[in-house]
Amino acid sequence: MKGYQLTFYTEQNRRHGRQSVIDWLLAKAKQTGIQGATVIAAAEGVSHAGIHHAARFFELTDQPMQVMFAVTEIEAELMLDAIRRENVHVFYTSCPIEFGLLGGDQPAPRRIKLSSLFHRVHRPAH
Repeated sequence: MKGYQLTFYTEQNRRHGRQSVIDWLLAKAKQTGIQGATVIAAAEGVSHAGIHHAARFFELTDQPMQVMFAVTEIEAELMLDAIRRENVHVFYTSCPIEFGLLGGDQPAPRRIKLSSLFHRVHRPAH
């Protein structure tokens, strides 16, 4: 399938309203129908304004982050239109790509086991 790789560059602490820009992008992608995303944490970077950003040992708030999507042309337009409409301040790149899923077997959905102090599994004593 032909489409685009949308990559958004931000920092861990960057916010839009009450959400981090990362959480906002992921939520908007889900609303748009985009199926998946990859969030990548970087050690350091230089912003388009020439400001150095880096993860520090005690504080990760300035850590550079990337949020990547492989999307169709329509999904890319919907996502970029939503960002413009909401006036989210974020740098992005858009590159034409070909993408798809290989292999006949699809992985089984992962089941998360939640344990709780109130819902213990009792096993009979031997």
